[in-house]
Amino acid sequence: MKKLIGKYVGKIINQGLAEPGSITFLCLDAEITSNRSLAEIDSGLLRVFDLININSLLYVEPAEPYKSILNYLSTHETDHLLPTDCETRTFLHDIPLITELSADAISIALSKRKAAIIGNRGIVTYGTVSPEQAFVSFSSVCFSIFVKFFTDVLFHLDDHAFGERAKNADLLAAYHKIAAKTALSFPPCDSIPSAPPRHENEVLRQIIATGKELVARRLVDSYFGNISYVFHDTIYISQTGSSLDELETCIDAVPLDGSSSAGITASSELSAHMGIYKKTGKRAIIHGHPTFTVIMSMSCRKEGCDLSTCYRSCKEKRSVSGVQVVSGEIGTGPTGLVSTVPEALEGDQSVIVFGHGIFSVSDNSFRQAFELVQTVEEACMREYFTKIHGLI
Repeated sequence: MKKLIGKYVGKIINQGLAEPGSITFLCLDAEITSNRSLAEIDSGLLRVFDLININSLLYVEPAEPYKSILNYLSTHETDHLLPTDCETRTFLHDIPLITELSADAISIALSKRKAAIIGNRGIVTYGTVSPEQAFVSFSSVCFSIFVKFFTDVLFHLDDHAFGERAKNADLLAAYHKIAAKTALSFPPCDSIPSAPPRHENEVLRQIIATGKELVARRLVDSYFGNISYVFHDTIYISQTGSSLDELETCIDAVPLDGSSSAGITASSELSAHMGIYKKTGKRAIIHGHPTFTVIMSMSCRKEGCDLSTCYRSCKEKRSVSGVQVVSGEIGTGPTGLVSTVPEALEGDQSVIVFGHGIFSVSDNSFRQAFELVQTVEEACMREYFTKIHGLI
């Protein structure tokens, strides 16, 4: 258990989500094990194990800019946060806010949701099967509060420009502080192969390398995003619920003709990937959730629209940073990604899904598709800050 705790503490630190001294990871096996001395840990965290059926508990005071975002949101929202991106909507639903670090408050919140925010102090999550669950939920909360804060700023200034509200001085002061702590730059991605794979083992190695780089550059978080490659008559795709930096045993080989049930554990977006290949002939496909790509995908505020259904059935023709934005739900059906994304990619190499990140493709190697994910994210970030500067 100590080894697992160390693994996920290391991931939190390496991904810039927290400093080493601000992480408390508790796991229950025969006894409680932690990355810290139990004598140093708040007794309220330890007592949670007596109140709800869990085997791991993670409490983190996040690093910047997440710390300042959490401080602002926790003092200006009540009861819970309700981000509108796809990841939060499908995985977290909402994020409860509790006012104190106490076993009772934590256990009540975690009995209903995967994570909670404790005042302006930190984030608490849990696992019932493995410590990975606690890490995944924590990573998702960091993503969610980042997207929510910057989206809130954008929507607020749009509403002000429309004459619907006065400027919120507290929000804008927090924005200036947090924006100064937000930086995004990507070095060249030389570790991603530019040559097509020649055999199955190379396909697997290239998918594994691409997944590690997507995580390292924060182009995906938690266990979201997926990767595939079509080789001969088979699509090789990351499994559902897999971490993209640990794909060594988590890639499914699914015949394109449907002659096997191998796809039963594949990504929930297998049908979209197969549709993309059949529609475009592009063999390398990447789907990521870069933060500013997600934020800018939701930047439309057309009067008269039901914004609560935009992610599912928006008919508005729009683009962000020159990339088409489409709606689409996870899965199949008339409003599923399988119906919207392949068609949008028929004449292009990337498409942004409302609240749900980007799909990028290339003919036969991952380098171009990966570079495109980076390029679009950088462009979306520049477009965001340019728009905010103009509105302010």
